[in-house]
Amino acid sequence: MSKKPPYTASQRGPAEHELRNQIVATATEHFRLYGYEKTTVSDLAKAVGYSKAYIYKFFESKQAIGEVICGRCLADIESACRDAVAQAAAPPDKLRRLFKALTASGLRLFFHDRRLYDIAAAAAGERWQSTRDYDGRLRALIRDIVREGRESGDFERRTPLDETVDAIQLVLWPYTNPLMLQHHLDTADDAPMQLCSLVLRSLSP
Repeated sequence: MSKKPPYTASQRGPAEHELRNQIVATATEHFRLYGYEKTTVSDLAKAVGYSKAYIYKFFESKQAIGEVICGRCLADIESACRDAVAQAAAPPDKLRRLFKALTASGLRLFFHDRRLYDIAAAAAGERWQSTRDYDGRLRALIRDIVREGRESGDFERRTPLDETVDAIQLVLWPYTNPLMLQHHLDTADDAPMQLCSLVLRSLSP
């Protein structure tokens, strides 16, 4: 899977323009230093060396720039999860690795890149398109694991598939949603794997 997320409809101009990439790189550094809320389009225009009007040729708003940055962060997390899942052969182990990778990726962003974590939190709170797309891809990954487990006989088949996938996503929610993870840091070391064990017991045929 490519780590580069799709551009949203709110973006303008050619997707691969050099200035677009420069704007995103500059915005990423500004957000890291000063935070998303404190950075303005005027700040970014000054740092890039162009007018606000020129910035708006590529992005219709600060949020549109934030969408790209957030999308890239989420793509990195998704890539780490898919790599972890790919290392397991059996569906139960795939689910364990998914729980572990999701939590570890969120914690790494929280503790080592807090300003970008704040963007992810804002995106989750406002339900930006990048977060909705990410949630959909995560749901598809969980669905694939559950379906494979049913086909292999590792998981029960009585519960409707969508209901099972919904339940797993809800169990993961405190450790995958940036707004909630910050309130569950004291349990993040052990609770996700304990919850995964509980989920696996419920999936037993």
